[in-house]
Amino acid sequence: MKSKWLLIAVRVISLLIVIAISVYVFSIRDKAQELAKYSYPGIFILSFLAYATIFLPAPGVAVVFTMGAVFNPWIVALVAGAGAALGELTGYLAGFSSQPVIERISIYQKMVEWIKKYGPITMLVLAAIPNPFFDLSGTAAGALKMKVGNFLFWTWIGETLKMLAFAFAGASSLRSIFG
Repeated sequence: MKSKWLLIAVRVISLLIVIAISVYVFSIRDKAQELAKYSYPGIFILSFLAYATIFLPAPGVAVVFTMGAVFNPWIVALVAGAGAALGELTGYLAGFSSQPVIERISIYQKMVEWIKKYGPITMLVLAAIPNPFFDLSGTAAGALKMKVGNFLFWTWIGETLKMLAFAFAGASSLRSIFG
């Protein structure tokens, strides 16, 4: 009985943390672009903040696109991918904390099926392609109690591949315009 209450308390605290991070990031979205002036650490932080929001828009890939023309696109992709993967932990925590609520959504059920069937490869593929459903897949991974290390590793690989595409697209298009 004690462990049941402890689990409920941890879930509530996790959900409150996710909500607080999302609200904070959304509130500073206009000032977030300024972080890019701090080079790679700024790109990492901006990417982390952009992907730490749950279902709220943030300018993550737009900055990677632009910074790919300013800095080395390979390094931009690596640091942005790492920041994005760590930011996605909020979705994972949301899944852990709100499993009873979110499991009623049909697309969420599809994510659960994919993760059960294909495992971490689902995280890689969904992180690698721009789509609005990755937060739900992170939520499903958290609800299914996927190992955090697996979640982070495969999400980082997918996010890095996506960021690499945006960084090189920005590098090539902006250099051809201004170069």
